[in-house]
Amino acid sequence: MTELEKYYSKFKEDHRLTTRHGMVEFTTSMKYIHQALEGRQNPKILDVGAGTGRYSIALSREGYDVTAVELVKHNLDILRSKHENVKTWQGNALNLHFLDDNTFDVTILFGPLYHLLTKEEKIQALLEAKRVTKQGGIILAAYIMNEYAVISYCFGENKMKECMQESRLSDDFHTVTAPDDLYSYLRLEDIDELRRSAALERIKLFAQDGASDYMRRALNAMDEETFSYFIQYHLATCERPELLGASSHVVDILRKA
Repeated sequence: MTELEKYYSKFKEDHRLTTRHGMVEFTTSMKYIHQALEGRQNPKILDVGAGTGRYSIALSREGYDVTAVELVKHNLDILRSKHENVKTWQGNALNLHFLDDNTFDVTILFGPLYHLLTKEEKIQALLEAKRVTKQGGIILAAYIMNEYAVISYCFGENKMKECMQESRLSDDFHTVTAPDDLYSYLRLEDIDELRRSAALERIKLFAQDGASDYMRRALNAMDEETFSYFIQYHLATCERPELLGASSHVVDILRKA
């Protein structure tokens, strides 16, 4: 069992998007997925790194044709146990050989790109997503952001001196990924470089969760009306360029030209 499989065997992925901060991510992402689907006749959706199926199942229940690919058997078993109308494959984002070229109208990559540690692997995952996506189709690629890691972990958990001593940060405070890490953290310029390397056209960037990961306790303490206002605030500001880099997750919406 790989370290990633061990991690997700313990991590409650099925619960994550039902928390308040998870609801911000889910609500925001679904808004942009629906935008990507607008005007498409009988669209096919691919969810690569589907986890336990939160997005796949929601979209399937809306009547869409959904295929889910998940690397971790534990997650896939949970997804399959729900007996939903979702086609499932166990597979790796780096090699989707079991899927044909130019098949899907919308391809979702909401997990793989922050577990793939090298630039080369990330580009390969984008190229595989591009291959199976139809001409003119949309790819939504999610990344975990560098500043979130530095602020929430290095400073928030008082690990800064340790990180500097172990050379886990560069001189300009960019995280340095080690071979045994589970996550890789990027800045906006890194995301730009990946998009260009995969020769994909950007439609827009949006912050999946904005400030919500920094303020979990505050979100949990809000009454329903106040939390509703927070969702509205986030949806109104999640494309603002001055806020993107500080979000915990950012999604690059890309078109296969």
